[in-house]
Amino acid sequence: MQSTLSTDELDITIDTLGHLGDGVAEVDGAQIFVPLALAGERVRVRPNAEGKADLLKILEPSSSRIKPPCKHFGQCGGCALQHVEANAYAEWKRLQVIAALSARGIDVEVDTLISAGSNSRRRATFAATRTKKGVTLGYYARASHNIVAVSECPLIVPEIEAALTILGEVVAPGLSRKGRASLSVTATEAGLDVAVTGGKEAPDGPLRADLAQRATAADLARLTWDGDILSERRKPTITLSGLRVMPPPGAFLQATKSGEETLVRLVLEAVGDAKHVVDLFAGCGTFTAALARKSSVLGVEGEAKSLAAIDRALREQGPALKLKPVELVTRDLFRRPIHMSELLKTDAVVFDPPRAGAAAQVEMLAASSVPVIVGVSCNPATFARDARVLIDGGYRLTRVTPVDQFLWSPHIELVGTFVKE
Repeated sequence: MQSTLSTDELDITIDTLGHLGDGVAEVDGAQIFVPLALAGERVRVRPNAEGKADLLKILEPSSSRIKPPCKHFGQCGGCALQHVEANAYAEWKRLQVIAALSARGIDVEVDTLISAGSNSRRRATFAATRTKKGVTLGYYARASHNIVAVSECPLIVPEIEAALTILGEVVAPGLSRKGRASLSVTATEAGLDVAVTGGKEAPDGPLRADLAQRATAADLARLTWDGDILSERRKPTITLSGLRVMPPPGAFLQATKSGEETLVRLVLEAVGDAKHVVDLFAGCGTFTAALARKSSVLGVEGEAKSLAAIDRALREQGPALKLKPVELVTRDLFRRPIHMSELLKTDAVVFDPPRAGAAAQVEMLAASSVPVIVGVSCNPATFARDARVLIDGGYRLTRVTPVDQFLWSPHIELVGTFVKE
């Protein structure tokens, strides 16, 4: 007996995979987005909002569809693409970079995606809240404020995955039933560094002592609460190209060690034998020490605490590492970009801005005469925007390499090399 569709259900064919990893189909002249569906698939869906639909059934699966490696996939919003075969997935990410560049009129060969692989994320952010039954700790569901409790995660390093249960127990007294806290967890060489925001304000007295005691019992390297250190059993350090740095709580770090090493390698290849390099948006020194092995470096960063961490490490270890001179400057590059007149003796510039890109700074770089500029980005769209400015200023984009540190997500990092014509 043939089944009939309700008026809300549709059988459609997915045309392509969109930039957020959703299947995209055209229905009655309008696009409809279907999470978890793949290009070429015939699927049954139910529209749930303007332009979106829930996947009800896969009628004809794609040859690129595989079994997701995580039991939480589909409920958890942390991953969007675990159901895609590896080669198809890598090519989709490469094509997203090409599409972003093409949208700005940039035609350049894009290298094959370099992947960090599974169980490689040394930094992850979890959501947590108190319930009647205890603590719920995990990731937010897709397009929701509901927390999906996770007992496993194939993204993160084993040290963090093994601590998923104990982390909830550590922070439990500082959580409320009304709010949701954020736990930024970093696997450092000294153990886990946990920075909590959004919990109970200014824990003091018995609560402070309780949280510190729980952190000690869990053998955390450090526990901070809204930037306030509650417990520090060991200095949580990360080695960046041979330089041991202790990042401030919640500071930006590259998500994976292997991804960071890939980015550093690509940057060093692009810089070549440059004698004087400017490292913009230097953070905690992802590229600083690596560059300083062959070049004098001016490192510029808006976050004073991050720059202080590099400075302390350089003072203590720089002489033994035989690094070239490094000058560090705290400066908001969005409000006060480095002027082209400050780059007259610069052989190469490396810039690694946040997702918003570096519009103001790139305007100055485009007007400069720096021979080589290397852009590192976690957002192909803003990279393409900034690249257009550099190209219009007389630079040629010679190489683009995508790097996948955020496995199974739509996020893509890349390194691009610009040479003055």
